[in-house]
Amino acid sequence: MAALMATTVVAATTGFATADDKPVIATVVKIAGIPWFDRLETGVKAFQAANPDVVATQYGPATSDSAQQLQIVQDLVAKGVNALAVVPMDPAVLEGTLKRAMERGTIVVTHEADNQVNTMADVEAFDNSFYGAALNERLASCMGKKGKWTTFVGSLGSRTHMQWVGAGEENAKKYPDMELVDPNNESFDDANGTYEKAKELLRKHPDLAGFQTSAGNDVLGVGRAIEEAGLAGKVCLVGTGLPNPSAPYLDSGAITAIGYWDPQKAGMAMNAVAKLLLEKKELKTGMDLGVEGYNSVTVTKGAGEGLLVIGNGMMLDDKDSYKAHLF
Repeated sequence: MAALMATTVVAATTGFATADDKPVIATVVKIAGIPWFDRLETGVKAFQAANPDVVATQYGPATSDSAQQLQIVQDLVAKGVNALAVVPMDPAVLEGTLKRAMERGTIVVTHEADNQVNTMADVEAFDNSFYGAALNERLASCMGKKGKWTTFVGSLGSRTHMQWVGAGEENAKKYPDMELVDPNNESFDDANGTYEKAKELLRKHPDLAGFQTSAGNDVLGVGRAIEEAGLAGKVCLVGTGLPNPSAPYLDSGAITAIGYWDPQKAGMAMNAVAKLLLEKKELKTGMDLGVEGYNSVTVTKGAGEGLLVIGNGMMLDDKDSYKAHLF
């Protein structure tokens, strides 16, 4: 039903947008209605306001489901949008559809998917291995570089999440007294499900000392479990999250630190790259996309014939610094 509703909205909105004969850039996120992608949508809207010569819109499935996301992308391609800016739930699921889209002349830009073969440009806020290692280093510091720790990912098919926890695991090898247990728990970006799984892990491992998490809602679920168990400040939690939703748990000590990039800026950057490609302009190292964190990007060869565009937008905050970046 959610997929059907999303498709109906796409059909109605796209038909209206193309009536003005302006290029349509359709952004498709992993899931609609959660803080991370609500924030990204503010970037799409800001890009639209600054670029009245295009139509920029955003869509996403009601649940974190790669099949639902695929259906939305397929419908947008069928409706003839000029460009797609996609944050894939699972890059592999979209490969065939994105290939066909490009064959019919649709510009394809992706984000959080540097392994996407069928894309013209994948836009990343930073080097993903560096980010995952940075999260783990902050976790190790909190843990005193010893004890049991575990990891959460949105899904095993989520490219960036697996990169981050993989880099974290590699970083932790520097500390022989850190022991990784029950890694790569799938959260599907569901804070309630993550909460239940975190409680289960805390029961299974009463001496668990740390969590490294990936999806935007993971810190909220794990933070709640830590706080309710009376373990705030005793069990360490470092993961991807946004300042506003994470604030109560940062203040209580249930969340040690959050890593993130501004989804708003990512939304703007994806659309900026899509517009440049629509205008047949070259993407090159050092160019300024006109977006904070993407003022001097690095451009290299991507996984396929497209390009990898890397910004410098990483942020890492704890309870002493997050209030400077509230969103």
